[in-house]
Amino acid sequence: MTYIVVENCIKCKYMDCIEVCPVDCFYEGENMLVIHPDECIDCGVCEPECPAEAILPDTEPNLDKWLQLNTEYSAKWPNITRKKDGPADGKDWDGKPDKLAQLSPKPGTGD
Repeated sequence: MTYIVVENCIKCKYMDCIEVCPVDCFYEGENMLVIHPDECIDCGVCEPECPAEAILPDTEPNLDKWLQLNTEYSAKWPNITRKKDGPADGKDWDGKPDKLAQLSPKPGTGD
C-alpha cells in the first residue's frame, strides 16, 4: 500500500502534508502535489493533514489513474520538503468537481 494525491489537490495545493512526511516523498507541480509511490512508507501521517482530503491510500477503489499520475509526475517534478503558501485562490477550488482538466503538467519550484 501507498498513499497518493488525488483530484481535489488540483488548484488547491495546500501544503500542510509536506512537513509531516518523514521520508520527503512529495513532489511539486505548478498546481498540484504528488507522492512518489515507491518512496512512501505508508505511515499515513499526511492523510489527516490535508484540508482538502486529497490524500488517500491506494487501496481505495477506482484510484488506478491517480496512482499512475502520482508515479508519472513524481519522476518529473522537483521534490518539496518545506511548506510554502499555496495558490491565493486555492480555497475557491477546494471541493470543485472535475478538476483533472485543470492539472498543469508543468513542474513547481520545489525547495
